Amino acid sequence: MSQNSTHHDKLPIRMLHDRVLVRSDAPEGERRSGGGILIPATAAVGKRLAWAEVVAIGQNVRTVEPGDRVLYDPEDRAEVEVRGVAYILMRERDLHAVAADRFEGSVDSTGLYL
Repeated sequence: MSQNSTHHDKLPIRMLHDRVLVRSDAPEGERRSGGGILIPATAAVGKRLAWAEVVAIGQNVRTVEPGDRVLYDPEDRAEVEVRGVAYILMRERDLHAVAADRFEGSVDSTGLYL
């Protein structure tokens, strides 16, 4: 399997240029706080970034790989549904951070747990 395509859900996907296709880690709607408090989906929350898993990348993407977890702004996104699964399409420049095992111990690593 090449770096810029994936067979997720048995559907070959090839992204173009600097596009990144991700699948959100958490479903939208209500969520729980760290203390276990249930927060309804209608609650007003300040700008909150979200994590997602990279599913496919375009040939010009340089900083992420399929399988990486990325931090993005859920308000700046384009959604697409493939075989009943919702994905988010964005440009590489719209990603805020990347979390991957390959960064552990590297000079670029902040040492923080993301």
